[in-house]
Amino acid sequence: MYKQAFRFLFVAGILATLVSCNSKTGQSQSTGWGVNDPKWGGYQRTENYVQPVPLRFVFIQGGYFVMGRNQEDLKFEHNNEPRRATVSSFYMDEVETSNADYAEYIYWLNRIYGQDYPEVVEKAKPDPLVWNSVGGFRDAMTEAYFENPGYNNYPVVGVTWEQARDYCDWRTDRINEYILIQAKILKMDMGQTADNNFNTDAYLAGQYSGIVNKGLQDMDPNATETRRGVQKKDGILIEKLRLPTEAEWEYAALALMGNSNQERVAERRIYPWNGKPLQVRAPQTPYRGTMMGNFMRGDGDYMGTAGALNDGADYTAPVYSYFANDFGLYNMAGNVAEWCMDVYRPLTFEDADGLNAYRGNVYQTVERDEDGLIAEKDSLGRIRYRQFTDEELASRENFNKSDNRNYLDGDYESAIVEDWLAKGDGDEEEDGASAQSSSTTSLLYEYGTSSLISDKSRVVKGGSWRDRVYYTSAATRRFMDQDKSSDWIGFRCAMPRIGAANGGTLATKR
Repeated sequence: MYKQAFRFLFVAGILATLVSCNSKTGQSQSTGWGVNDPKWGGYQRTENYVQPVPLRFVFIQGGYFVMGRNQEDLKFEHNNEPRRATVSSFYMDEVETSNADYAEYIYWLNRIYGQDYPEVVEKAKPDPLVWNSVGGFRDAMTEAYFENPGYNNYPVVGVTWEQARDYCDWRTDRINEYILIQAKILKMDMGQTADNNFNTDAYLAGQYSGIVNKGLQDMDPNATETRRGVQKKDGILIEKLRLPTEAEWEYAALALMGNSNQERVAERRIYPWNGKPLQVRAPQTPYRGTMMGNFMRGDGDYMGTAGALNDGADYTAPVYSYFANDFGLYNMAGNVAEWCMDVYRPLTFEDADGLNAYRGNVYQTVERDEDGLIAEKDSLGRIRYRQFTDEELASRENFNKSDNRNYLDGDYESAIVEDWLAKGDGDEEEDGASAQSSSTTSLLYEYGTSSLISDKSRVVKGGSWRDRVYYTSAATRRFMDQDKSSDWIGFRCAMPRIGAANGGTLATKR
């Protein structure tokens, strides 16, 4: 019943938005001209917009919280000082991405690309060898975890940050294709090919048409056709899915709305539930004593004794296990840790914005041909993107370079020239210029020599089945290179909230 309700709201939102796109004529409050009326030029405006939300996503109302360390820094890493932060409202998958979810992705890739580009399929597959351990017998997990149906509803692991990002892109496309089919704008097309398959960007750019069913009414009196495809401004398609930022993930895990009243937080949480350190069992009846998550209780104790298992899972547990937090999110502490979008830096807390903190911005734009039109899509049916050039950004004030992963922590400006570059031979200026023109990351983070941190290091949040309870703290942060994977890291998707932050409409004076 719960799942059916979500499906109903999802489809109802699509149809409500679709109706509004072809709504009755209205009047512009700024010019008096007719809106959605071919007689007045055909300007179309979506009325009563309802953001379409994918199945299984829950609304995370944004707000202010104290981000960062919330317990003793046992490893003395000093990389997570508490600071005040605000996160905008967004949506988040209520569970970790499961093996069944990811297997559907692999199946689709194989169906579309398997014959012409088998390397695309191989590149996307999770690595089963992450389960191997020199000191343990894991053959059953290596051979069965991803493909055996007994693990369908368990979180997928062995997936790199890059693979997780690609899955989010693919899921966006499949949901948008489903929306257009359900709204009878497109017909089902099982004949899609490697270079001509539904991709949201390609569809919006007019480089994929599919099998048109009804389309939308085109009210432009100069149009050659009476029907048209969906455009971004119609509000029918979902926003791009992505990995959550570190700030979003931590905020969502804490779910402080469950223990606050009129902006007064009764107790600063360590885990996604209330309680002092090491309080990891439910205190309320009838669930008193039940474990709140899946983690290692002590050396060699992964699930308790026979007849009295504590968390009931030796390795991972099904994604709908244990108690959801006050936002309705499952397994935000334990089971598997999760990839976040951010590039990892120990001192992010010193230079991140107070609103929607994030490190890792690499600004891109679509490639265009010599006529200024969007360049032809690539051989996989995707629109091509490139980074902005320095010349294009020279006159901007808010940012002046495309790759900002090193901003204030790893770039040339953040290095102390006298200490790092000067050689005492009077050539400081020349040395500095030379260093500035080279890869500046090595000034502070020389991978494999002075540090294990690089521009490929991505933040990992939350504890896992193989961690002590210390790592289940929502604030604890770790990192791993974006092209590596593990048996203890999974992921879930997020999506921005469009419009009012409270999920409705702000009260306004008229």
